[in-house]
Amino acid sequence: MRSQPHEAAPVRDNVDAAMTVMEAAFDPHWGEAWTRRQLCDSLLLPNTRMLLVDSGGVVGTDIRGLSDDIAGFALIRSANVEQELLLIAIHPDFRGKGLGGRMLETFITDARQSGADSVFLEMRYNNPAQALYKQHGFEPIGRREGYYRLTNGERIDAVTFARKIKD
Repeated sequence: MRSQPHEAAPVRDNVDAAMTVMEAAFDPHWGEAWTRRQLCDSLLLPNTRMLLVDSGGVVGTDIRGLSDDIAGFALIRSANVEQELLLIAIHPDFRGKGLGGRMLETFITDARQSGADSVFLEMRYNNPAQALYKQHGFEPIGRREGYYRLTNGERIDAVTFARKIKD
């Protein structure tokens, strides 16, 4: 039996909040939700971090500085002069309030301040969130045919988006 990675209390609380959002936000048909293990393993990497947003639009990296109503989260990876948005989710009860945009802007601002030249993300080609990303200056730069495998075995394309952020 493999042991679970040790989670310090604040990290565990952050992961608990993210998993609550993830379970509500992602339709199982698309197979996009991560497991707790995947999320924890990613956060063990020194170049990966999580943002959380509460129902009032306050964005932070630790649940202790936010209200009790965690509305969303984002998982971000840094690689040299690039940063990638690995995962972003807003709980359905809090959609349409600009919270996803708040997290995107925080992601972009943090990336710029850390010296990144560009930010990237990838999603299934038919993800309705494309409109939000385009609103925030992301442009499609590539397509990966049959990249995602759905729970029913069907394959669909992925689209990669990028935004230059260097001043």
